[in-house]
Amino acid sequence: MRLESIATGLTNGDHGGLKYTASGVRYLRGQAVTEFGLELARDELYISEEEHSRMIRAEVLPGDVLYTIAGSTGNACVVSGISRANINQAIVRVRPGKSVVPQYLADFLNSSLGRLQGERKANGGVQLNINFSEVKSLQIIMPSVDVQRRLVAELDAARTERDLAIEESKRLLSSIDEMVIEKLGLPDLEPSQKTGYAIRLSTAKVSNSLSADYFHPERMQVVKLIQKLPNASLFQLVNFKRNIIKSPGDSRYIGLASVASDTGQLTGAVETAKGQCFAVEPGDVLYGRLRPYLNKVWLATFKGVCSTEFHVIKPLDLDSLRPEYLAVVMRTSLIVSQTKHMMTGNTHPRIANEDVGNLLIPLTDADTQQLIVDETIFRQSESKRLISHAETVWRKAREQFEKQLLQGVNS
Repeated sequence: MRLESIATGLTNGDHGGLKYTASGVRYLRGQAVTEFGLELARDELYISEEEHSRMIRAEVLPGDVLYTIAGSTGNACVVSGISRANINQAIVRVRPGKSVVPQYLADFLNSSLGRLQGERKANGGVQLNINFSEVKSLQIIMPSVDVQRRLVAELDAARTERDLAIEESKRLLSSIDEMVIEKLGLPDLEPSQKTGYAIRLSTAKVSNSLSADYFHPERMQVVKLIQKLPNASLFQLVNFKRNIIKSPGDSRYIGLASVASDTGQLTGAVETAKGQCFAVEPGDVLYGRLRPYLNKVWLATFKGVCSTEFHVIKPLDLDSLRPEYLAVVMRTSLIVSQTKHMMTGNTHPRIANEDVGNLLIPLTDADTQQLIVDETIFRQSESKRLISHAETVWRKAREQFEKQLLQGVNS
């Protein structure tokens, strides 16, 4: 059946030039719509009640189905977690009729049966779009309501198993920070409650910085903690390699998007570049200097080239400082709590070369370094296994969902 025939309401947003407000009615854009539900944290925008009333035709209520027609086209989800909202032009709002289970409709649109139709109707070059009029003609397989509910229940079970595996994967990765601090024998970092702070002018002169944030209590607390251990500045410990390559050529190129935040793992993004880059050797540690709070640190495992937005560093003495340990510790809050208060620039905040060199690195004996590295590798490996399990569970559930629909399931 055509989508427009099973919906009591079908509309898309058509808004531009809005003034966002600090609170009010949620305003949803395409990036908030995923096949696993609304990800509201991705795009927290609000409009006024007056603006919402003016655009009331595109109001979104719980139980509505949202479908993206621009950007990442073909994603669908059921609205939940908010009492009402409004949408932009990248989203179509579908208000299902009584014969449609909302989650079934979203699941169908997210399946290969629904996505293939969207892909065939999409047009455009770099960014694909689906015309609103084409959305109305999407063909939806419509079994009975009881069958829809059963199919949804089967997918929900797989969805829950997937979500639990992903949450456990995230927990394992986030626990690495705690583990490192514990192995180093440091107390947990306590968030600062201070709303204001002051320093002596003599301290600022010694530090060669008059930036107020440079002396933020969080940063000063971490520095004092690290000073309780054997420590040294990065300048004292590593060689900053700047082997410039004129062009990547056929070498594997690692850009900032290639490195995942916080985990030290590659994202799988395939990046290309023209112009200068740095040579990278196995065992080099790449540290992203642009937006250091993104915490992009990668231990190179192969020969290649990287963006000049990375510092390429290698320990001077591999016996006293393992590169594997350095990569792990540079991803912890012990370093991030320093760097996020050392940025300069507004649009593209970076950490200055001198400040990177002055980062205080906690040191420990070879055995403890090995323990930290081994435990990190174990947790990362277990995290990958859980993600793989989650993907397998969901893929099989989706395949079973589509198979039953294609076979004409009736009960």
